[in-house]
Amino acid sequence: MTEQQLPEVEFEHDDFDFASLEEEVRVNERCQSLLNSFYNYLIIRGEDPQVASDLAFCADRYVRDYLLDFARLNVVQPVPGVIRRFAATWFITHTLDPEMPVLERYLKAIVKLYAFLQSQHFISREELSWLEAEASLTDYYGQRIESFLAIKGDEFAVWEAECPLNG
Repeated sequence: MTEQQLPEVEFEHDDFDFASLEEEVRVNERCQSLLNSFYNYLIIRGEDPQVASDLAFCADRYVRDYLLDFARLNVVQPVPGVIRRFAATWFITHTLDPEMPVLERYLKAIVKLYAFLQSQHFISREELSWLEAEASLTDYYGQRIESFLAIKGDEFAVWEAECPLNG
């Protein structure tokens, strides 16, 4: 591979669909390969290897822990609200000490991952546009972190209802 070549991903959209545990294991392996291609894409595009590694790490948690394991979604068929639910609720409730600078690293990685997927023709420019818009809601996500950390007693249900994970 020369430095001008972008990594070519040889998957189809339905290669990331799964219904059984056996299929989920195969999709997980495909996602590892996709994330490796994403890392190589970042390097070829001039990212520092350490930065590319951090971005790939963040994208890995988003893809394999959130999209596959929790939300049960196909990584190359995004649905509206997917980043919002991740950032406004899942990340906050699945991180020991949620902080906005850490979430911003994840959001940057997620946007770059979807830009990579768009460059590989897995998602459209329109999809990338609304995914970027969801990722840009950092003031809202910061408010969600602050309000989560201030929860007292049985206020969690009210907090979660504002941006439910299953919705």
